[in-house]
Amino acid sequence: MLPYDHGGDIYGGQEIRVDFSVNTNPLGMPESAVRAIREGTDQDARYPDYRCRALRRALAERYGTPENTVLCGNGAADLIFRLCACLRPRRVLTVAPTFSEYGRSAAVFGAEIAEYPLREENGFAVDSGFLAAITPGTDLVFLCNPNNPTGRLCDPELLEEIVLQCGENGTVLVVDECFIEFTEGETLLPLLTDNSHLLLLRAFTKLYAMAGLRLGFLLCSDDVLLDRIAAYGAQWSVSTVAQRAGIAALAEEGWIEKTRGFVSTQRSYLAKELTGLGLRVYPGEANYLLARASRPIRQPLLERGLMVRDGSTFTGLDEKYFRIGVKTAAENQLLIDTLREVLHG
Repeated sequence: MLPYDHGGDIYGGQEIRVDFSVNTNPLGMPESAVRAIREGTDQDARYPDYRCRALRRALAERYGTPENTVLCGNGAADLIFRLCACLRPRRVLTVAPTFSEYGRSAAVFGAEIAEYPLREENGFAVDSGFLAAITPGTDLVFLCNPNNPTGRLCDPELLEEIVLQCGENGTVLVVDECFIEFTEGETLLPLLTDNSHLLLLRAFTKLYAMAGLRLGFLLCSDDVLLDRIAAYGAQWSVSTVAQRAGIAALAEEGWIEKTRGFVSTQRSYLAKELTGLGLRVYPGEANYLLARASRPIRQPLLERGLMVRDGSTFTGLDEKYFRIGVKTAAENQLLIDTLREVLHG
């Protein structure tokens, strides 16, 4: 069996009341997407459009980019794996801690993985020292903005310097923006046209709570490269259901603004309450928080039906760290009350 070091593994037999180990939208899936799934079942006997034409048109319109700069896949993880299979990089650079699929996918194809350690005393922010780690021998850089599990946004000026440095070194840069729309952070979309070495990774998994449908996409001005990456996936990697749900979700008016407002309020509440319980909470701007206790708390919470993400599954962290996804007000209150019981009796 493949090793699994992500959230969401609720299938082991133990009753889970609330799964805080995942960081999907607490508002759930947009109602328009739910309707599209239910009302389009007459289409599901057909093969999916393997080119995802209608979905790519909708994405191109949303993000102001030509259709040939969009590649859809079976979630972000599928596209990361395909990209590594296509490029076969010899040396890959990431930060640590970050999403493990970058390093895991590259290692499958023989890459050497270099991890730039983020400093706790700096709140796990990406700093200018990362630039020096991008050398002419670096084939591929993965950067998550905001980073997972910290929720920290990269400084916009530093991001532009990273794009420039990668271009000068002939390095492909993949910036994972799967959580960017939960924040007020700046996307690198405006830099795509003039930087063919830059790829942006997005997914419907988080913002639209479609983890089970598996739908992600890459944006890149080098359409030849996208075609090469596409060749490393199955012909029908995106189901008919996922395609029509994605199109409906993109048309949902005000979804991003509604989500941001709700998440911001609940994240602030959680940060204040967790700090009040004596936990170290790291500054984050996404729909999740990284925190540290004086002792491991994952198992005591699990015994009470609440699952959090174990920090030790991230490079550079141990079992005293944990990540929680922002949930509904009632669920967040339940977590705080349960933590108070675990920590203080």
